[in-house]
This record gives sequence, C-alpha cells and structure tokens, in this order.
Amino acid sequence: MMVIKVAVFDDNKPRRNGLQLLIDSCEGMKCTAVYPDCRNVVDHLSDNRPHVVLMDIDMPNVNGIEGVILIKKYHPDIKILMQTVFEEDSKIFASICAGADGYILKKTTPEKIIESIREVMAGGAPMTPNVASQVLSLFKKQNKIPPAEQFDLSERELEILSFLVQGLSYKMIAEKCFISYNTVNSHVKNIYKKLQVNSVAEAVSKAIKEQIVL
Repeated sequence: MMVIKVAVFDDNKPRRNGLQLLIDSCEGMKCTAVYPDCRNVVDHLSDNRPHVVLMDIDMPNVNGIEGVILIKKYHPDIKILMQTVFEEDSKIFASICAGADGYILKKTTPEKIIESIREVMAGGAPMTPNVASQVLSLFKKQNKIPPAEQFDLSERELEILSFLVQGLSYKMIAEKCFISYNTVNSHVKNIYKKLQVNSVAEAVSKAIKEQIVL
C-alpha cells in the first residue's frame, strides 16, 4: 500500500504539530516535515519529496502564494492544498492561478482535511463549498466571457469542467452526470487536450483566468 507523504507549511506551531499528529494517525499517510514559512521551500522539498503539501497562505517572510509559485516551478509533480482562515476572493484566485490544486479553510474538520489530501492525491481539486460558491459568484460578475466555442468544448465537457472548478472529484462528477468514472476520465483528457493543459489544477486555473465557465 502506498503511503502518502505530506509536508506542512504553517506559521502557527500548535497547528503545525496538530496537523502532524492528525496525518501520522491516519493509515497510509505520513507527515514527513513541518515548516513555519516558505523560505528555502525549493531546497526543503528537494530533500523531503512529499506527495502533497498543506500550505498556509498567510505566513511571514515568504508566504504561501509565493511558495506555490516556487513549488510548481521546481517541483510541478507535488500536489498543493491551500489552507487559510480567510475567504477573500483575491487570495483564492491568486492561489489557484499560482497553481494550487485545492483550497480549504482552516476551520475544515480533521476528517475533511484528510479526505481532501486523499482527493487531491487522486487527481481531484477539493474546495470547501463556500469557497466554490465564491469562485462561481466571481465568474458571474465578469462580463467579458469568451464563447465556449473558442476552445471547442462540448456541452458535456463544459459541464464537467464546471464541476472540476467546484472541486468535485471524478467519482462525484460521475454520479452527478450519471456516467461511469472511466467516461469522466475520458472527458477530462479531452478537456486537457483542448485547453492545452496537463492537470486538473491547470484546467481549473485556465477556466478561471479565461472565464470559460459560469
């Protein structure tokens, strides 16, 4: 059984320690390192090589958004799950556009944190419902929305892309669309090809930046 290795970046020491204990208590998961900020993040992760990073946004010295940019530049295979006490549009979008793979609030339950780590590792893009709601609300405030035909996305592909933006897993999308998991996977591959991206995070980021879905 594969063990998911997780690194934690958080400037709050009790929370860092709590997350470490939570992760280490879960079968098939191990917290390999904790850090108070993103100074030397590239070197840290070169030595540590986690599968998933739990990243606080607001930290001193080098913050989480800057950390995401560096990680995605030098370690693009590492999944990044953002955590914050804030629900500000600018920080949500800055995180996603920097390449974050998911976004949850710190008040998220321990069970949901672990579920989100597993989901992002499986290729999903977890978001807490209120964050997803804010993302969609911001879409609706924008008027300059290029036609979907520009990317040659079918109605089903647009529907699935919208669900990805909302943070739904492949399994949840399959249930909502009454199709198989493999069919969802096939549609997502087509979406990647048409948007010229290589991951869920890149697809979500492009959907946001290009305002492809409402």
